Amino acid sequence: MGIFQLKNEQRLVLETKETAYVIDIHKHGHLQHVYWGEKLPETADYEALQSIVFSPSSFEATRGVMGYDYIPWGEMVYTEPTLKASSASGERGFKWEYAGLDIAAEDSGKQQVVIKLQDSLGRYQVDVTYDVFRQDDIIARSQTITNIKGEALYIEAARSMQVSLPPASWYNLSHLAGKWVGEFQLIQEEIREGRKTIDSRRGNTSHHANPWFAIDQGAGEDSGDVWFGHLAYSGNWDLHVEKDAHGFIHVCGGINDFDFMKVLQPGESFPTPVFYLGYTSKGFTGMSHQAHRFQRKHIMPEPHREAERKVLYNSWEATYFDVSEENQKALADEAATIGCERFVVDDGWFGKRNSDQSSLGDWEVNQDKFPNGLDPLISYVKEKGMDFGIWLEPEMVNKDSRLFQEHPEWVYHFATKDQTTARNQLVLQFGREDVRTYVKNMLDKLLGSSDISFIKWDMNRSLSEVGRIGAGVGEQKQLWHEHVEGLYDVFDYIKNAYPHVLVETCSGGGGRIDLGVLQRTDQFWTSDNTDARDRLSIQRGCSYAYHQKTMMCWVTDSPNWLNQRTVPLKYRFHSAMMGGLGIGGNLHEWTKEEKEEAAHWITFYKHIRPVIQEGLAYRLTATHPKKETEIMQYVREDGSRSVVFLLENGLSFGPHPVQVKVKGLDENARYYSSDGTTATGAFWMNHGLIWPLNEEYQCEIIELSKVED
Repeated sequence: MGIFQLKNEQRLVLETKETAYVIDIHKHGHLQHVYWGEKLPETADYEALQSIVFSPSSFEATRGVMGYDYIPWGEMVYTEPTLKASSASGERGFKWEYAGLDIAAEDSGKQQVVIKLQDSLGRYQVDVTYDVFRQDDIIARSQTITNIKGEALYIEAARSMQVSLPPASWYNLSHLAGKWVGEFQLIQEEIREGRKTIDSRRGNTSHHANPWFAIDQGAGEDSGDVWFGHLAYSGNWDLHVEKDAHGFIHVCGGINDFDFMKVLQPGESFPTPVFYLGYTSKGFTGMSHQAHRFQRKHIMPEPHREAERKVLYNSWEATYFDVSEENQKALADEAATIGCERFVVDDGWFGKRNSDQSSLGDWEVNQDKFPNGLDPLISYVKEKGMDFGIWLEPEMVNKDSRLFQEHPEWVYHFATKDQTTARNQLVLQFGREDVRTYVKNMLDKLLGSSDISFIKWDMNRSLSEVGRIGAGVGEQKQLWHEHVEGLYDVFDYIKNAYPHVLVETCSGGGGRIDLGVLQRTDQFWTSDNTDARDRLSIQRGCSYAYHQKTMMCWVTDSPNWLNQRTVPLKYRFHSAMMGGLGIGGNLHEWTKEEKEEAAHWITFYKHIRPVIQEGLAYRLTATHPKKETEIMQYVREDGSRSVVFLLENGLSFGPHPVQVKVKGLDENARYYSSDGTTATGAFWMNHGLIWPLNEEYQCEIIELSKVED
């Protein structure tokens, strides 16, 4: 039925294909969360749902203790507020009244309902928006605050999502944590009494946490209830998960209220970023499949959504800053010979850039390194059958640059404090229109005059001293969010003006990966850590939240630069083939035999690439209690082909066989295995294959293909 009202229009029901989300609208606009789970068979079932309310004491809200779907600040509710605001004259804690709702007709698979709340004097309005993607089982949450006709409104907290789960014996929380070169580590823990906050205050999404969560009640990979969410925002964000004294689980999240303010003058509005929510009874695999399908369909930008991600070569680890037309052409020769399809020149091609100490901001081609500009190299790369790409870091500037000398006021800084440099660079105020105009003009000059089809957009430090000389405190507290809006503006400009250009987002690896940036870029650099073994847990953790088509993985030199680990080339390739494949080693130092082997694996990757990039991912390792293997499987949606990656990842106490039961096949069809066995899908899923695990760095790829009658 989609979206409908019951109980004298007090109860609002949001239905997707398989799930339902139910809210009660109480007097004075209080929104109570009633139900979130599997879709119920009949309308009467939704009528019968009981809204849980515990009798109050003098220490709780007079209406009782309940689970909320929206919490305005100032009343006797002490969880994190969904909205906190005050007026210019100091008025706080507005009395919000329910002012009706609007249900739109379904359009392109999405239906929207907006619940309107107004302060009692009609000066300010809040639109709580729910976008229901019925076929995708996803509900998008956001709010828009409008100053209709009041004095200036100071928004101190405006979160996109508030939801509650009823008291139960236990709930578990899953989230992603880490650091630079150690991103996407899965953390799973029981939700106990108290509040857990996961956030970023760095100005970007951060390596240390990611705006994704999942809550379950003992779910496994294949079954069990999982509630999950993804925030589409690339700046300061927070997520609060609280279990109160009565057992309710309260979850809210959105823009971090740390050093945040938004001032609304009469007639102005502020929309929050979108929080995408989903539920499944099919465990963590079902959760990932649901999220990944949604990302493929609605998040990934259209110009390159269906296109295969090409095998790229990146010059960074081969030449670092010592790039030149001559050495890049020599690398292009090697890259083309082994089968690469895109050649990317990394840092060092511009200004007087010979180290990280100078020239960020001066985006003119270095004439000493490229006497005739980039076009001769681009033409050479194209003649070799490869696309050409280039590295940029437009949000940053070095003090040793012409740009900084001309516009020192363009960087973030406090009036009475020294500027903090990190990697010898400062951050430009992307909220300033003149800064964005400068960057757009640079992009026009670069992309408009040369045949460049790929940008790697980097961000190699977090924000600090986020201030602006001559601005008031309230204005300066808006700079964090303005930076994100400015970044999105430039990304949107690239997509509109140069739709053929594919953009990879990078922030020292995984420092800015979220659905907000992925609505505007095509793929991400997962981690600066290119060690093949470390990458296994990084990539597995990433798979819980993000589609493997957007995840870039490189094969680099051995021993690895980070930990000096020596890993066989075959293992390095197998580790890197579980997403978008890239090569980042110094090919001049590879032996003839290594280049021949690399060419073999690149050819094989192109053969299985449609299954990996377009298929469903299964984390088979998760069902192995000893965790001494990494086993990932990819299956085409129609079940016709499957690829299974098997990698040793901590063998101990001698050789032994490993049973691998695959998933996602047609149980009644027959499948031919690349090891020569033909059996039914039921056989492969119930008995599977036996992999003799014998030695360190052992790895293998098994293909399963449906036998057509």
